[in-house]
Amino acid sequence: MVSGRLGSLFGYKKLMIFGVASSAILNVIISFQQSLIVIAILWGLNGFCQAMVWANGVGVLNKWWPKEKRGFASGLATSFSGVAQVVTYLTINLCLALNPEWGWRAGFRLPMIPMVLILIAFIAFFKEKPEDIGLNAFEEKDKALDEKDAVLEEQIKNKGFFYPYKLLFSEPKVIVFCLISAIAGIGRYGLLTWVPTYFMDEMNLSVKEGIFSSILLPIGQACAMFVFPFITDKIFKGKREPMLILASVVAFSGLICFPFFKTQLPATIMLFVVGVFSMVTGVIWAIAGDMGGRALSATVVGVLDWAVYMGAAIQASIFGFVQEKFGWSAIFIAIGCLYIILLVLTLIARKMKMKRL
Repeated sequence: MVSGRLGSLFGYKKLMIFGVASSAILNVIISFQQSLIVIAILWGLNGFCQAMVWANGVGVLNKWWPKEKRGFASGLATSFSGVAQVVTYLTINLCLALNPEWGWRAGFRLPMIPMVLILIAFIAFFKEKPEDIGLNAFEEKDKALDEKDAVLEEQIKNKGFFYPYKLLFSEPKVIVFCLISAIAGIGRYGLLTWVPTYFMDEMNLSVKEGIFSSILLPIGQACAMFVFPFITDKIFKGKREPMLILASVVAFSGLICFPFFKTQLPATIMLFVVGVFSMVTGVIWAIAGDMGGRALSATVVGVLDWAVYMGAAIQASIFGFVQEKFGWSAIFIAIGCLYIILLVLTLIARKMKMKRL
């Protein structure tokens, strides 16, 4: 909720460096703990620090790419979060193989090495805006967007830290997209959380077999985030909602069918399809950039990211109970039905106009 706004004040790059470095340190500290309460507190701090990267990263993208290219830029960035999930699964397997005596602790130590190496490259090469390397800021084709950005930036400077939040939460369309984002969070993190366990419990696979079957889910998510926003730019001419509608319908159909596959291969293939069409956040980040422009995009992304993770927290709290009481099918059917709600909310948002932004 606050990281995008803090980045606007103190610098996007500084917040991102602090977030990654703090996350690496916290993960290593967690690996040495014995108390579940201490681990939970440190894990919460880790989440807070990690979130500094995303809102500020998308804020930077919106300083480099105008509206007609924003979908592709945000989609490409989001696709790498799907790739990262694949790398995580594989790295943890490797860690367990190399250091079986460490057990779960291995997954909190060795994966930090590539993260820190990437951070070093980031510090060396990353630039916040075109002006940092002697280029001019881009100009929108619609000159009114540039004028609106300039007015907003002036207002934000003069009206204090909380003014952007007052502005955003006075927009009904932002509220609707918070709900859409929460459902997207339930869909993405619900599947990432429960699918590996489903393969182990329902199909009696080992941890390693369950993880490898699960890899097609984030691979599908990565593919979606590369393709979906590109389609919104090139085919739908900057209109993001049609892609959300299509994805919702296919995700619903795939999730309803998924529990009926009782063998590993067809279930894994269907998981790839579900991964592709359930991952709608790349489109949402492009919408956040459209709503906030250069002046407010990091704050808008932060707010919508907050909604995504509230959805993730809700699913983690509820779906374990749902699985115990009603079985595995209930989880996937519930997520599928939420995508129908997402479709309805998208149809509502499509008709809404921003009043003050």
